[in-house]
Amino acid sequence: MSRFIFSSPRKYVQGAGVIAELGTYVADLGKQAFLVADEIVWGLIGQQAQQALQQGGVESHYQQFNGEASSNEISRLSQLAREKGSNVIVGLGGGKTLDTVKAVADELALPVVIVPTVASTDAPCSALSVIYSDTGVFETYRFYSKNPDLVLVDTFVCAQAPVRLFASGIADGLATYVEAQAVQRSHAKSMVNGDPTIAGMAIARACEETLLTWGFSAYQAVAQKLVTPAVEAVVEANTLLSGLGFENAGLAGAHAIHNGFTAIDGDIHHLTHGEKVAYGTLTQMVLEQRPDEEIARYIRFYRSINMPTTLAELHLENERWENLVKIGELANSEGDTLKNLNPNLSAETIAHAIRAVDAFSKTVK
Repeated sequence: MSRFIFSSPRKYVQGAGVIAELGTYVADLGKQAFLVADEIVWGLIGQQAQQALQQGGVESHYQQFNGEASSNEISRLSQLAREKGSNVIVGLGGGKTLDTVKAVADELALPVVIVPTVASTDAPCSALSVIYSDTGVFETYRFYSKNPDLVLVDTFVCAQAPVRLFASGIADGLATYVEAQAVQRSHAKSMVNGDPTIAGMAIARACEETLLTWGFSAYQAVAQKLVTPAVEAVVEANTLLSGLGFENAGLAGAHAIHNGFTAIDGDIHHLTHGEKVAYGTLTQMVLEQRPDEEIARYIRFYRSINMPTTLAELHLENERWENLVKIGELANSEGDTLKNLNPNLSAETIAHAIRAVDAFSKTVK
């Protein structure tokens, strides 16, 4: 029997300057906030966040994020938040910081507030975290009983971040509908363990349409640190539409192949999440035997926002065949989502597709 599930954050707030309203929203959830951010993010907006909380009558304690969404980091921060008597967890920063605070809030059964400082991933809205080892190797997905209580996105803050991160969010978002279609075709389950809903598929489709329509002009605006209507639309697509789309319609090959890349060492790990997902999306399209022109359209768009479409751009042009097979093996592991694309793929088939993307991309004008 089919079971349809739709999951979403309790509240989503977006706009230029909305970080000033953080205290007003957080006060509805708790009066003792435990703030987590890395050193760079804290230097950029930490004072603003604390002042906003103070104006809302919320006391706060800051703790630095050490950089990896690992079980050890989650345990460390959970213990500190417990010692401080915190009753709401607030994360400021990028995907790994936000995934970590969701886990901390889950450990302590507390509300969680997500404040992205970059529009670079679809992590903010979801009821799951990607958990890595202390050295950055993908381990598992951790699922929660509820989505974040508040996601507050200040588009001015996001537009001040490096444009490369904004482009990475676009690439991450473009995987949403590609993967959702695969899940629907294979009658697999979404990330909330239901059949993809009409709403989830519609949101995933709207995400793709928004990014392909306004992604390039928004990218050019953010390169100048500007906030335009196109930037607002693309931030929403990167964050809300992509988050709701992947969670309620499901993941397949693009993110599994991204996770597969963690099986090897090298300069590929200097790339962002979205840059690796971009190549994973193209690899999924090859494995699906999508029409050449459809793949070429994605390649041209990725190039326009400086996303990688060749092995050289991934720093894998000289990678041994055995290591490409290792990528395929990890991507195809039981705990990942490649089987939502096709349960019968071999590691070697995936490695062939990774190389095929490179060969095809070099022919696209």
